Amino acid sequence: MVRAWLADITPLLIEETYQKYYERLPGWRREKADRMRMKNGRAQSAGVWSLWSRVKEMYGLPGDAVYNLSHSGSCVLCAFSDRPGVKVGCDLEKAGAFREAVARRFFCPREYEHIMREKEEDRAQLFYRYWVLKESFMKATRQGMALALDSFEIGWEEQGPVLVRKPAEYMEDYIYQEYAGGESNMKIAVCTTDQEIDRELHILAL
Repeated sequence: MVRAWLADITPLLIEETYQKYYERLPGWRREKADRMRMKNGRAQSAGVWSLWSRVKEMYGLPGDAVYNLSHSGSCVLCAFSDRPGVKVGCDLEKAGAFREAVARRFFCPREYEHIMREKEEDRAQLFYRYWVLKESFMKATRQGMALALDSFEIGWEEQGPVLVRKPAEYMEDYIYQEYAGGESNMKIAVCTTDQEIDRELHILAL
């Protein structure tokens, strides 16, 4: 089963607290955090790895467990499966202004048209739902942004979002789960080939 955990990294914006978490990071993760110019970026980098480390310990997961990480604003997210060999991707993003030019240029025509049929004040919310759904699939394939946003298409059924078209090399059965949590207007999605996803978003205090 896939489970998703969320944490607020606001406490890590305090330098003393950040240093305590930083000292527990593996060397490569410290280097990654050090490359971040902004305090919030460093807190996100240290916080998301600390979240994953805590979750891995809680569930007694092996070192090669399948997982994925994401962060945005004051929130960090990890999603994992307790089954080997599956694929898992997750993404979260705080909804901001509607990026109409991005949707028109990079989304599939029917996705763009779906957004534009919404009331003007609701378009941003749907755009960011699409965004995290697309990112979570791209991360599940391990291609990330190397996979074109319009190389696969998201549709909608009564139970929620589904992949209606995928690249030929990723024909496994991927399923989605969306969550609500964290900051207001935060969009969260998990995409996986594991056919079981916990519908509850779990919260951990760092």
